[in-house]
Amino acid sequence: MAPRIAFMASPTDEAQRARARLCDAYGDAPPEDADVIVALGGDGFMLQTLNATMHLQTPVYGMNCGTIGFLMNEFGEENLLARLEAAELEVINPLVMTAAADDGKLHEALAINEVSLLRAGPQAAKLRISVDGTVRMEELVCDGALLSTPAGSTAYNYSAHGPILPIGADVLALTAMAAFRPRRWRGALLPKAAKVRFDVLEHAKRPVMADADSRSVRNVLWVEIRSEPAVEHLLLFDPGHGLEERLIREQFV
Repeated sequence: MAPRIAFMASPTDEAQRARARLCDAYGDAPPEDADVIVALGGDGFMLQTLNATMHLQTPVYGMNCGTIGFLMNEFGEENLLARLEAAELEVINPLVMTAAADDGKLHEALAINEVSLLRAGPQAAKLRISVDGTVRMEELVCDGALLSTPAGSTAYNYSAHGPILPIGADVLALTAMAAFRPRRWRGALLPKAAKVRFDVLEHAKRPVMADADSRSVRNVLWVEIRSEPAVEHLLLFDPGHGLEERLIREQFV
């Protein structure tokens, strides 16, 4: 029996036209009743889809209708059922961010790629970094810092000169953006189970925003980040084109 497919598409004209053709060819089930969800768009839309459907525990197969498409498979309308049948499953645990803002509110969000702290004013941010309750850096003066999962290590983390992590590695990458002091700090690799806390120093003078996969909180006082093993995102990839292969390939270009 053919799998029931739910097609979800980004708002772009290209993705919407592709969705219409695929629905005509393969039918379209509601996400709640589907055996597999096919996401049409770029990496940003894939992150949205995974967050919106994580309660369903339904695997998501992405087809690239965007720009980079690191989390996506190559777009193709033919032989989709055979591709889905042969697809390989990757399981990803997200980060959970808890951020305290200066208005007294706590904000929580999940991030598949990374949680980043960014300066929100003309002056550099000042951050104190603690790992599992121990202060590891009293003061980092920088444009920002981020904590990345292996799945997100080729995105913002790599652009900030952080390391690419193998997809099965039980580590997280802590990376600074434009560190001024300590000027030569290269970041750190931390166990996946570590809890990282950033305290914003001089927050009124040097405002900082926190971002979890494009969900932002402004004027934060502190941010705590940890991996969430209770949440599993299920991604499907064509054989030989999974995240592990892509992470290795990215290091040789």
